[in-house]
Amino acid sequence: MMHGTMKMKFIEAKQANEYFKYKNTKRKLYKTNSGIWYNKIRRQRRLTPNYINIKIKGTNKQCLRTKKVATLYRLNQEIKYLHHEKQMINQQLYHLHIDCANKWKNLWTTMDHTIEESLTHEMEVHYNNLNKNLDNL
Repeated sequence: MMHGTMKMKFIEAKQANEYFKYKNTKRKLYKTNSGIWYNKIRRQRRLTPNYINIKIKGTNKQCLRTKKVATLYRLNQEIKYLHHEKQMINQQLYHLHIDCANKWKNLWTTMDHTIEESLTHEMEVHYNNLNKNLDNL
């Protein structure tokens, strides 16, 4: 069993390029997952994100209801978009994973484990920041 993280040294730039391409794609997948989670939590708590800025003239019940429905629709569309993007990133990640596994054979499991450890730590920090933002709202 390995403890701690392992430093990778590459001989060729092409090897490093494939490794970091896989790592960055996986990071993008994790960030997309966190975006989906964050938007779903905001939808549950009925919090409007800053990027959804809908302006409607009038302050009567109908206008306020229209604004509420439009905001919810926009948030649902954002979640659908993020799910679509997640699907595309998963497909890219799958192909990169197969390419790297074929190239590095037995060493790939160790490299993948190292990538997973570093990204897990990075995402813990990211989720802590998102939770702080939700608590402040």
